[in-house]
Amino acid sequence: MAKLYFRHGTMDSAKTLNLLAVAHNYRKQQKRVLLVKPWVDDRFGRATIASRSGLEAEADVLVRSPDDLPPGVFEGLDCVLVDEAQFLAPDVVDVLRAATLDPGVPVICYGLRTDFRTRLFPGSARLLELADTIEEVKVTCQFCDKKAVFNLRHRGGRAVTDGPQVQLGADDDYAPVCWGCYAGRTAAAEAPATLTVVP
Repeated sequence: MAKLYFRHGTMDSAKTLNLLAVAHNYRKQQKRVLLVKPWVDDRFGRATIASRSGLEAEADVLVRSPDDLPPGVFEGLDCVLVDEAQFLAPDVVDVLRAATLDPGVPVICYGLRTDFRTRLFPGSARLLELADTIEEVKVTCQFCDKKAVFNLRHRGGRAVTDGPQVQLGADDDYAPVCWGCYAGRTAAAEAPATLTVVP
């Protein structure tokens, strides 16, 4: 049976670059790859899968619901590659899981594990429940040399701890950080403003 893979990492961990490299390698061997992307991600164009390195490719399928992945779409494929998998609905992940059995195609999903509040995205939660293989794509913290495991949302150089779970952005809005840097910066953001009295 083919496997379902979840390759997760923080922002800036080169997940999309990895996906595009895997797609290139399959196609170089004359193998058929289906590139899938959640419809909601329109940062680089609705159908564009783009890495910050400048590499990009067009998605073959944009997904909003399981209806966007009818059974026939998986026939004859050698691999399915999914970008920004955290934005998938759980029932879409179920369809991808089923495709590894019938018709038996490997599915590799790339995405964030948690949001800026350290909470699982629904798509990521379902992938953690169902994936055969879970791999971390690693990168160092933007502020120190430790491994980044969280995504810090910031505005004007200050951590942000409120707002919607899904807020599309890039380097100007998010930073990959370790737990110590995340905790320190979010604590400072949540601290009440103090009044300085000048004698």
